[in-house]
Amino acid sequence: MAKANESYQFILVESYIPARSSGLHGKIHIRPIDGQGYPTEMHVECSKELSRNYPVGTRFKIKAKITDREGSGDFLYSYFGWPYEVIGHDSGTE
Repeated sequence: MAKANESYQFILVESYIPARSSGLHGKIHIRPIDGQGYPTEMHVECSKELSRNYPVGTRFKIKAKITDREGSGDFLYSYFGWPYEVIGHDSGTE
Protein backbone atom coordinates (compact mmCIF):
# COMPACT_ATOMS: atom_id res chain seq x y z
CA MET A 1 0.00 0.00 0.00
CA ALA A 2 1.51 3.32 -1.01
CA LYS A 3 1.82 6.08 1.55
CA ALA A 4 -0.10 9.01 0.09
CA ASN A 5 1.84 11.77 1.88
CA GLU A 6 5.30 10.57 0.92
CA SER A 7 7.03 12.19 -2.03
CA TYR A 8 9.83 10.88 -4.21
CA GLN A 9 13.30 12.23 -3.50
CA PHE A 10 16.86 11.42 -4.48
CA ILE A 11 18.52 8.94 -2.11
CA LEU A 12 22.00 7.41 -2.06
CA VAL A 13 22.01 3.62 -1.81
CA GLU A 14 24.57 0.83 -2.04
CA SER A 15 24.63 -2.86 -2.83
CA TYR A 16 25.62 -5.32 -0.10
CA ILE A 17 25.40 -8.94 0.97
CA PRO A 18 23.27 -9.24 4.13
CA ALA A 19 24.61 -11.26 7.05
CA ARG A 20 21.25 -13.04 7.21
CA SER A 21 19.20 -13.78 4.14
CA SER A 22 16.23 -15.55 5.73
CA GLY A 23 13.09 -14.33 3.99
CA LEU A 24 15.06 -12.35 1.40
CA HIS A 25 15.30 -13.08 -2.31
CA GLY A 26 18.72 -13.19 -3.91
CA LYS A 27 22.23 -12.84 -2.52
CA ILE A 28 22.88 -9.13 -3.15
CA HIS A 29 20.58 -6.41 -1.82
CA ILE A 30 20.32 -2.62 -1.83
CA ARG A 31 20.24 -0.40 1.28
CA PRO A 32 20.33 3.34 2.03
CA ILE A 33 23.73 4.82 2.76
CA ASP A 34 24.08 6.00 6.37
CA GLY A 35 23.52 9.65 7.28
CA GLN A 36 20.37 10.39 5.25
CA GLY A 37 17.75 9.75 7.92
CA TYR A 38 16.91 6.23 6.79
CA PRO A 39 17.99 3.14 8.72
CA THR A 40 20.65 1.19 6.85
CA GLU A 41 18.61 -1.96 7.57
CA MET A 42 15.70 -0.59 5.49
CA HIS A 43 15.01 -2.60 2.35
CA VAL A 44 15.06 -0.90 -1.04
CA GLU A 45 12.96 -2.11 -3.97
CA CYS A 46 14.45 -0.91 -7.25
CA SER A 47 15.84 -2.08 -10.57
CA LYS A 48 17.59 -5.46 -10.35
CA GLU A 49 20.32 -3.96 -12.55
CA LEU A 50 21.83 -2.37 -9.43
CA SER A 51 22.43 -5.75 -7.78
CA ARG A 52 23.14 -7.76 -10.94
CA ASN A 53 25.28 -5.52 -13.14
CA TYR A 54 27.67 -3.89 -10.65
CA PRO A 55 30.07 -5.19 -7.98
CA VAL A 56 28.96 -5.41 -4.36
CA GLY A 57 29.60 -2.09 -2.66
CA THR A 58 28.66 0.05 -5.66
CA ARG A 59 26.82 3.22 -4.67
CA PHE A 60 23.96 4.75 -6.62
CA LYS A 61 21.73 7.80 -6.61
CA ILE A 62 18.08 6.80 -7.14
CA LYS A 63 14.70 8.49 -6.94
CA ALA A 64 12.64 6.74 -4.25
CA LYS A 65 10.01 7.16 -1.55
CA ILE A 66 8.98 5.40 1.64
CA THR A 67 6.10 2.99 1.22
CA ASP A 68 4.83 -0.16 2.92
CA ARG A 69 3.00 -3.40 2.35
CA GLU A 70 0.22 -4.76 4.48
CA GLY A 71 1.74 -7.04 7.11
CA SER A 72 5.30 -5.76 6.71
CA GLY A 73 7.27 -2.65 7.53
CA ASP A 74 8.35 0.41 5.61
CA PHE A 75 10.76 0.20 2.69
CA LEU A 76 12.09 2.51 -0.01
CA TYR A 77 10.56 2.09 -3.46
CA SER A 78 12.00 3.23 -6.79
CA TYR A 79 10.34 2.33 -10.11
CA PHE A 80 12.57 -0.20 -11.88
CA GLY A 81 12.49 1.68 -15.19
CA TRP A 82 13.73 4.99 -13.82
CA PRO A 83 17.29 6.11 -14.51
CA TYR A 84 19.89 5.92 -11.74
CA GLU A 85 23.35 7.33 -11.33
CA VAL A 86 26.42 5.28 -10.39
CA ILE A 87 28.21 7.28 -7.66
CA GLY A 88 31.20 5.04 -6.92
CA HIS A 89 32.27 1.99 -4.98
CA ASP A 90 32.83 1.32 -1.29
CA SER A 91 35.35 -1.51 -0.98
CA GLY A 92 34.54 -1.85 2.73
CA THR A 93 30.93 -3.00 2.19
CA GLU A 94 30.11 -6.39 3.67
